[in-house]
Amino acid sequence: MLERLGLMHDRATHSHDGERVVIKVRGDGPYRVTGPAEIVDADGNRFEVDADRPIALCRCGASRTKPFCDRSHRDAGFAACDRAQRTP
Repeated sequence: MLERLGLMHDRATHSHDGERVVIKVRGDGPYRVTGPAEIVDADGNRFEVDADRPIALCRCGASRTKPFCDRSHRDAGFAACDRAQRTP
């Protein structure tokens, strides 16, 4: 799934510290990515990101700074209620 989103864990650099990439779906907002993630475009070019800071990825399609969120979802009226299925 991370590869489909363009996020790839740099196992060679980060596997020794046990840090994980976590993608949190924010209600009516962006995907919040924490951990050692790389953002790669369709041509394989990497976006410059600060490895120590969370990343907010646009999912509304209205951001002027794609693939990053610029909070355009607020003006666009983006609404999503994605929830993981709970299993008993």
